[in-house]
Amino acid sequence: MSPREILKISKIIPVITIDDAKNSVELAKALMKGGINILEITLRTKAALEAIKLISKELPNVTIGAGTVLNAKQLEVAKKAGAKFAISPGFNAIFAKEALNIKLPLIPGIATAGELMLALEFGFNDVKFFPAQCVGGVKMLKSLNAPFNEVKFCPTGGISLDNMNEYLKLENVLCVGGSWLSPKELIQEKKWSDITKIAQKSLEAIS
Repeated sequence: MSPREILKISKIIPVITIDDAKNSVELAKALMKGGINILEITLRTKAALEAIKLISKELPNVTIGAGTVLNAKQLEVAKKAGAKFAISPGFNAIFAKEALNIKLPLIPGIATAGELMLALEFGFNDVKFFPAQCVGGVKMLKSLNAPFNEVKFCPTGGISLDNMNEYLKLENVLCVGGSWLSPKELIQEKKWSDITKIAQKSLEAIS
């Protein structure tokens, strides 16, 4: 799958931080039950790679990705764990060159027009806009649309149920990423039905 095909799977991509890999499959099932079958597991915890392995093995119909990928080494490790795509919070020329040799769809993070131009130089025209709310949000994305009308974005960072539709209405936004779908306390307490309800409510709220 291409990065654009990945970003078209769902209007919402859950951004998940997993502290205990044993919870990962049940969490993925809960989100699937709520209508979401694409997940981004951030590489911020020791359990992340094991969680990706378990989900990719147990639930092959889920498009599982690795988030917070900072370099090519992490990209390779994520691929070996079973990730079908990767998302980075930022981008640089060294990472770009190395990433092109690793056959895993990468959605790089950008926050400025200059970073976007760098991404385009390396052939990346589907990007993460991060941290969205801090770097201009909806107004910034509207401003980027005219000079970069071939680029599609997945804004992440400060996105919530309350503001997601402001982003999803933009013609250059394919989807949004957010952590509100999998609250840490609900995962710890294994309240899977509550997570299913959040996913359902979020999808129903898309205007």
